[in-house]
Amino acid sequence: MTATPETVEGDFIAPRHLAGGGDPAWITVPLHLSCGWSHGYDPLMPRVLLSSPDQKALLRLEPEPDGQWWTLSHAAEPDRHAWYASFGARTPVELIAATTDALTDPASPTGAPSDPFEPLQQIGWSPASTDNGLVSPDGTVYVQRLGSAEEPGAWFVTTALGPDRPVWQAHFGATAPARLVAAFTAALADPRPVLRVDSGRSLPTRDPKVVTRRTTDVLAVYVAGALEERVRSLAARHAAPPTSPVPSRQPPAKNGRSR
Repeated sequence: MTATPETVEGDFIAPRHLAGGGDPAWITVPLHLSCGWSHGYDPLMPRVLLSSPDQKALLRLEPEPDGQWWTLSHAAEPDRHAWYASFGARTPVELIAATTDALTDPASPTGAPSDPFEPLQQIGWSPASTDNGLVSPDGTVYVQRLGSAEEPGAWFVTTALGPDRPVWQAHFGATAPARLVAAFTAALADPRPVLRVDSGRSLPTRDPKVVTRRTTDVLAVYVAGALEERVRSLAARHAAPPTSPVPSRQPPAKNGRSR
């Protein structure tokens, strides 16, 4: 009898902003293993704290029923004010990871000019009814910058399925580097579907008029290997490779067929 590869059921979902939060390890593991961020651990608290090697940046992941689950903050520097960004629980990890990847990229110039609206305009987002904002073609995402050209304010990215059906919101403070906001909007504009394993109730909607969901059986080694490859790729940006092995995050395997 031919052996059947071990598989897990996965959903490839588009648009990615409606794919649910995903696995936090996509963000936290590379920050620790590839970028040298240290982590705190309190077994009595359901939270994760990661701090950059220079102790200037802090990422906090903490379940907050009435607020943002992810908070990224950075201390003031001689040439830059302190800044913060925060993300709701259902913000896809791929979007948050784009921000942390840009922050930790040693080749990324700190003061490089960036227009966060540009990636969205390139794929057909249109001006919103209110000032200084863009809305996605399907009407489910709205990106806005408060303030004026003379005094620019905070950025808000809001995903909702209707007036009373919020999904997630991301905030970037007025002093957050534009290149980090642009990294987030570029990931938001990416048309490629994202993989979710055993998505269960994590999807904000399964309405086929709003999302495309392709369910198939995926090799478990592929799912585990994607994180390992991400760690290796980010580590290659730095002089020293990661010294710790990537912890195995293989989900329980099961057999099945594509459908």
